[in-house]
Amino acid sequence: MASQGTSIWAKHQIFEKHTYWLMLGILIVISIGGLVEIAPLFYLKGTVETVQGMRPYTPLELMGRNIYIREGCYNCHSQMIRPLRDEVERYGHYSLAAESMYDHPFQWGSKRTGPDLARVGGKYSDVWHQEHLHNPRSVVPASIMPAYPWLSQTKLNAKHIQQDMKVLRLEGVPYTDEDIANAQADILTQSTTDADAEALQKRYPKAQVRDFDGNPAELTEADALIAYLQMLGTLVDFKLYDNKANVR
Repeated sequence: MASQGTSIWAKHQIFEKHTYWLMLGILIVISIGGLVEIAPLFYLKGTVETVQGMRPYTPLELMGRNIYIREGCYNCHSQMIRPLRDEVERYGHYSLAAESMYDHPFQWGSKRTGPDLARVGGKYSDVWHQEHLHNPRSVVPASIMPAYPWLSQTKLNAKHIQQDMKVLRLEGVPYTDEDIANAQADILTQSTTDADAEALQKRYPKAQVRDFDGNPAELTEADALIAYLQMLGTLVDFKLYDNKANVR
């Protein structure tokens, strides 16, 4: 036994005394582990379950999402409800992977200084969001969220929206040539009260059409951000996926 142990130690010294061999060994082990975990996913059709109702963001919602990311809202708000009873009771149905299929980057996370926003759409009125962005303490006295009054005062600059949609199409978002060509018009349509939105809603089912920031005379960044927030969690009928057995 002693000689056998000495033999194993002698062989192991190759890695103990030679850095390059140790690094090579680590890379080989990590590569094998990665292949074992990742490769099977490419052969599973159900890796990301498709769900009814999901669609790409409208141009206005997409601009709102860009503003959400620009302002760092993701630093305090996640968009991932875990399949735990307290999470579901507080925020709603647990998040489905397919809900983020068009998100680049996705907004899942674990840090919550503020509440999760995966189901915030329709929970509050547009006026509530207007006040919350202008002065969070006016609607949530204990809030530590900073104010964003400039959003309602800054005109929405949509000149790059078509380029944004083209890039997202390269990443797999199914925007059509028609979607991209009508992007500018769709932004105006969605943010206008009583607009003829039949064509818009045909391209983007369940798109909400109205003046979001309370100022119909001007299209602002607040319009886009509130439009984005008001659609979160509203596209999927979660009654079809309500399985309490999955809630632990």
